[in-house]
Amino acid sequence: MTDAGGVSAVVVNYNARGHLLECVRSLRTDGVGEIIVVDNDSSDGSLDAVAAADSDVELVPSGGNLGFGAAANRGLAVARHHYVAILNPDVIVESGTMKALAAALDADPGLGAVAPRVDNPDGTLYPSVRAFPALGDAIGHAFLGFVAPANRFSRRYRMLDWDHARAADVDWVSGTCLLLRAAALGELGRFDEAYFMYVEDVDLCWRLHQAGWRVGYEPAARVIHTVGASSELAPYRMILAHHRSLLRFSARTARGPRRLLLPVVAAGLSVRTVLAWLQRAYRGRPHAQL
Repeated sequence: MTDAGGVSAVVVNYNARGHLLECVRSLRTDGVGEIIVVDNDSSDGSLDAVAAADSDVELVPSGGNLGFGAAANRGLAVARHHYVAILNPDVIVESGTMKALAAALDADPGLGAVAPRVDNPDGTLYPSVRAFPALGDAIGHAFLGFVAPANRFSRRYRMLDWDHARAADVDWVSGTCLLLRAAALGELGRFDEAYFMYVEDVDLCWRLHQAGWRVGYEPAARVIHTVGASSELAPYRMILAHHRSLLRFSARTARGPRRLLLPVVAAGLSVRTVLAWLQRAYRGRPHAQL
């Protein structure tokens, strides 16, 4: 059985020095032997701080801000183990997490990826497990989510009424923390670098399903996530990137008559981008979770 020492961890960092140090420390405490930090041209001394704290971490400067997926691919290219965890820097890994995730992949050769339970710092659940939404749910969530976050469309898409205490196959999981089987990634070319930020995890899970792999959720593994440690440094740009990524994914996955609706989807996402900017400006908080 694979233990945490047989897992490579790739952490994608952008100006999250304090969070990054805690993330690396938690990975070491969890027994991870190979830690790779890919840095997207941070200006806060992240690489120097990690080198001083843990000289065994492999540091990979990206040479610029490549976005999440492209940076993750740089780490995947140098990872040596068959199982590779992708993490945000603002994640704290609880003891036993990587062992539990690796055990799930060991037990089921049909799983291409598996993710842990993700909690907010206050201990509440972060809805990291999602469904591929039907068109009606997508529209309802996109617009009602601003004024009524608990609407039935959002609840169905974000699986808020689902039992997060049980392991199960799911449509997609957040790239906040995700253990990937290297053999599955070899078939799929890893993350699609056309996505700068956001939705690259949805896209990867969708392509895994298309190739015959399954995606799992394992609540015996748990991480704590401080949402937005890097994205909040440029919130308006990130809102735009999020909606552009949604349009790209819609164009990739739409089939048959649904492709005729892509101009409508593009118009709707344009309107939603403006609404999210306004929400950010007037309320001073991140845009509604998509």
